[in-house]
Amino acid sequence: MMKHIQSAVVVFCGFLMVSEVAAADEPAVPEPFQGFDDDSKYAINYDDLSSLLERVVVDVGLSSRTISDPAPPQTGTRMKPKVKRYTEGEGNRFFYEAFMDNEAGRQYLLGIRRSLEQLPSETPLEKFSRDEQLAYWLNLYNVTVLTEIVAVYPLRSLKRLAVGEDSVWSKKLLSVAGVPLSLDDIQFTILKQNYRDDPLIIYGLYQGVVGGPNIRRSAYTGRDVYRELEANAFEFVNSNRGTFSNDENVFLVSNLYDRNRSYFPDFDADLAEHLLAYLEGDLRNRLMAASTLDPSISDWTVTDLGGTRHEVGGSLANNQAAMLDAYKGPRRRDGGILIAPVEVKRPKKEDDTDDDDAIEDLGESPVDMGARPEEIISQEASPE
Repeated sequence: MMKHIQSAVVVFCGFLMVSEVAAADEPAVPEPFQGFDDDSKYAINYDDLSSLLERVVVDVGLSSRTISDPAPPQTGTRMKPKVKRYTEGEGNRFFYEAFMDNEAGRQYLLGIRRSLEQLPSETPLEKFSRDEQLAYWLNLYNVTVLTEIVAVYPLRSLKRLAVGEDSVWSKKLLSVAGVPLSLDDIQFTILKQNYRDDPLIIYGLYQGVVGGPNIRRSAYTGRDVYRELEANAFEFVNSNRGTFSNDENVFLVSNLYDRNRSYFPDFDADLAEHLLAYLEGDLRNRLMAASTLDPSISDWTVTDLGGTRHEVGGSLANNQAAMLDAYKGPRRRDGGILIAPVEVKRPKKEDDTDDDDAIEDLGESPVDMGARPEEIISQEASPE
């Protein structure tokens, strides 16, 4: 009996040593982002972001698991656009096309990013609950991704932008509470350590590509953040870009999971357990019968509405002018495509009245870049 106890102690101590070494290898969460107040009644207002997303995000619904037909050659050329037939029709789309030649639209999006970036300098994040902070980081991350992709659009494949030594995700694009941060810092340091045991986090981080998690038609909120993440997880897992199987031994999964292996230490077993919490239909049985998980599904195509499909060449109805002529939505006075009309209701101050709400048409009215961060913080109830 004593030998068994001693063996157990040795194993337990060894486990602690391994855990401590692993923890030591991780960068520490910067001090301004370590505290939480789960009794806080304060919430951050994302009405401006939600208003924008509602108008420029197309929700395509749940995947039908269909495979698209091969793309025919365009008129005037033998070349065909290269598409991922298994994933082409999946995932929500962002109207990147509307930001081309629309400086006011780009500045408005950048203004939302800057306002969120500055907020912790005015109101420390430690005054907010854990869920409220999670929504904040997801929204800041996603808005930053949008501004970076808008800057390079119409780039069709984002692989070179997202991976490698020059990845935009690794650059210190942000300064939050005086701390320089990259998108990877947010994902793999702040979110990973502050929400260590929950792989749901990865479904809230928009990557700008068809093969990644959905961008939603509204901002994340502290009140509903986990419900919203669950919805994104369910949609992604039950899509061809998340899971697929045509082999009884090998079950294909997204390379998103490969990039987030730290959430699945025993990769095949832990990931299978996670997927089974959401997976429906015949693929549940295929997953349970498979001997290997292969994280090779990928689609680095930008999640636009199709504005990059005409890059190959050709003429007539496939060119840019024809696309603009076919567009039936709102236009600017000069004939260009409008993102809006978007009505942005600014948070009221104490002396505001209903008649004084600021309403701006995105793309036509000047953008208010001077909104103070504290103006987008609301108090749900008086603190006790």
